[in-house]
Formats: sequence, structure tokens, C-alpha cells
Amino acid sequence: MTSVILVVGLALLLGVYISWRAGRLDRLHVLLAGAAHDARTADESRELRESDLTRALRAAFGQPDFLTSLHGRAGAEELLAEVEAASHQVFLARKFYNDAVAATRAARRRWLVRLLRLAGGAALPVFFEIDDSLVAAGADGPGTDMPHLTG
Repeated sequence: MTSVILVVGLALLLGVYISWRAGRLDRLHVLLAGAAHDARTADESRELRESDLTRALRAAFGQPDFLTSLHGRAGAEELLAEVEAASHQVFLARKFYNDAVAATRAARRRWLVRLLRLAGGAALPVFFEIDDSLVAAGADGPGTDMPHLTG
């Protein structure tokens, strides 16, 4: 009698764990699918255009004395702050999305997920990479994580 209760209890715990794991994986896929759909519905070449815009802005900001030439002009500080804030938002959105992709891929690599095929037919999410640094590359690599254009 005791062994039957033990087996039923273990089976129940295993069922709860599998259900929790499947639900977590499903939530990760839904979060990523929504974000990917929103990003991709605009246009397929959007990443390229956004990277081109970043490179153009970086080239402008990288000109000698560009920022000092704006000093004292009406609205210049507000516009630079707005560009910096938008760049910060893009950086955070890309980082958040790519962290979620990494978590989803890690969850899908677990042996139980693969064995029971808990991911179903959902496509493996892909990372989103664009050139989003407005600061020119320096000794540390291809730019800094957080651009700072204003004082």
C-alpha cells in the first residue's frame, strides 16, 4: 500500500513538473512570437535600414567638433537628448529580446523538453542584431553599450 502511494505521488510530482515546464516554454514562445511579429511586419529589410541610419548618425556625430558646433544653438540639447533616449530604448529592446531568445533556446535544450517534444512545432527563435551604437568604435570594441551624446 505504501509503495502504491509513493508511486502515485512521484507520478503526480512528475506530471506537475512537466506541465510547469511546458507552460513556461509556451509563455517564452508567445512573448517572442509577438515581439518578432511586430518587428517583422514593417518590412523585411528593416534591420538593414536601421543599421544604415545608425551608421549615418554615428558618422555625423563622429565629425570633428560636430557636437561643439551645436553648443548654444536653439533646441540642440533637446534634440541630442531625444536621439540619445531613442538609442537607449532601441538598445534595451534589442537586449531584452535577445535575452528572451537565449532563455527560450536554453529551455528547449533541456532533455525533458526534447524527449517529450514540449516545444511542439514552434520555430526556434532567432537573435535580432542591428548596429545600434551611436558612439564610434574605440579600443574596447565596436562602440559602447550605452551611447552618451549629451553632457
